Amino acid sequence: MKSLQKLFYLLLIPALVFTSCKDEDEPTPVVDSPYETMTAYMVANDMDLTDILDGWIVGAPAETDLTTFLDGYTVLDVRGTDDYNTGHVEGAINSSLGTVLDDAAGSTKPLLVVCYTGQAAGHAVVALRLSGYPDAKVLKWGMSGWGSDTSGPWSGNSGENGNNAVGHNNWTTSATATVQEFGAPTFTATSTDPAAILQERVSYMIGNGFQGVTSTDVLSNPDNYFINNFWAQADVDHYGHIAGAFRIQPMSLETGEFENLDPDGTVVTYCWTGQTSSMITAYLTVLGYEAKSLKFGANNMIYSELESHKYVPPSVDLPVVTE
Repeated sequence: MKSLQKLFYLLLIPALVFTSCKDEDEPTPVVDSPYETMTAYMVANDMDLTDILDGWIVGAPAETDLTTFLDGYTVLDVRGTDDYNTGHVEGAINSSLGTVLDDAAGSTKPLLVVCYTGQAAGHAVVALRLSGYPDAKVLKWGMSGWGSDTSGPWSGNSGENGNNAVGHNNWTTSATATVQEFGAPTFTATSTDPAAILQERVSYMIGNGFQGVTSTDVLSNPDNYFINNFWAQADVDHYGHIAGAFRIQPMSLETGEFENLDPDGTVVTYCWTGQTSSMITAYLTVLGYEAKSLKFGANNMIYSELESHKYVPPSVDLPVVTE
């Protein structure tokens, strides 16, 4: 019996050695993360941020061009029902950020998303452009640019109410923060298919609603945020910026600037009006960043000093429909 046991062990040892060597010789397969899988797909299918920000906004038409303008779009109004009923663009569908993809289904025209200020609409348009509607657009200034009766949201946050950074200790003309390189964000996905991962992330973004933060909060607590000034260098040199802000612009998945954002911080983007930054914030949320848009942008911080990009109440009241 002992002889048989000894023979068994003698035969077993080479097998173990062979198996061990084989395991060590075989390379461990590299599996892309959901972020890598999804972003490679986005670049390959013209959904890089530079693509999403191409032709994404359109201003209200002249009154003489109104009929032609409206005939060219399916209009989705994502304001609250009461405000929609008080007055909306003729033919507009009352939608919401959470239902905009369902409400867009079946449209044979380019989509035009309307909100109060042109900011929340940016989140909706990013969702649409990442979901098969590459011609979706934001109505510039939202209903605040359509007529005086609906201009309150912008009028109340610009003009004399738009100088929160003028004379503030945390508005500076010093150099912006030195750009660093961070790792990519991480998130989980239930699928390994890149298109399915993207739609999961789009659903996550619109399900969380519009992500905004006030200039008062950011100016008072800049250290709480990873702040990105989405301006050209010449504009930063001319106007200054929020203390501690970075200037990362442009940003592209293909060329890697997103890895200059801190995936462990709250990324606050600001621009001139809060409209571009809403688009970027929605896109960052899809990518897995915790992101917020600084509402009303520079128009709410240095309005009196701006030489361009300023909100001006509409001089013509375009017609609305009431229900």
